Amino acid sequence: MKERIAKLERKTKETDIEIALCLDGGIVEVSTGIGFFDHMLTAFAVHSGFGLKVLVKGDLEVDCHHTVEDTGIALGQCFAKALGEKSNIARYGSFYIPMDESLAFASLDISGRPFIVFDAIFAQEKCGDYDTCMTVEFMRAFAYNAGITLHVNGIYGDNAHHLTEAIYKAVAHALAAAVKREQNGVLSTKGVLC
Repeated sequence: MKERIAKLERKTKETDIEIALCLDGGIVEVSTGIGFFDHMLTAFAVHSGFGLKVLVKGDLEVDCHHTVEDTGIALGQCFAKALGEKSNIARYGSFYIPMDESLAFASLDISGRPFIVFDAIFAQEKCGDYDTCMTVEFMRAFAYNAGITLHVNGIYGDNAHHLTEAIYKAVAHALAAAVKREQNGVLSTKGVLC
């Protein structure tokens, strides 16, 4: 069975990104210069079952915005490239993740029609050098560049670390379900996902 892999390099005046992604597993290595974001991307890869290598050099002297958002853009593009025609996949995935006092839910459709609905309130503005408001920016960048309809709900939580991590893990598990090989052809009455 053909391995679903993709590599991507993206350079701008704000970020320099290298990503390698395997939807069927592999090594996980992440270095973005933002410790908490590294933790989130590592959790994302481990919980989705993806092999993921991410190396980012960003303008962290400004803040974390460009690094986080541009990583979402590049990872989304890499994901779309690895999936190709989106054939032979379950297409849909939904998952709840509890983390201590926090609970998050994600539901998605690898539809080729990018959209995001994001509903979460974070009790703290920062987790280390990561601004919690960047969670929606990452998810939006990823969803739009991957061609995914994504709904995320941070249902409740008093600790921003816990709620943010629950969100990343919920999306990861939903993706794992959606990319699972189980169909013959494309799961669409149109015969194509675009």
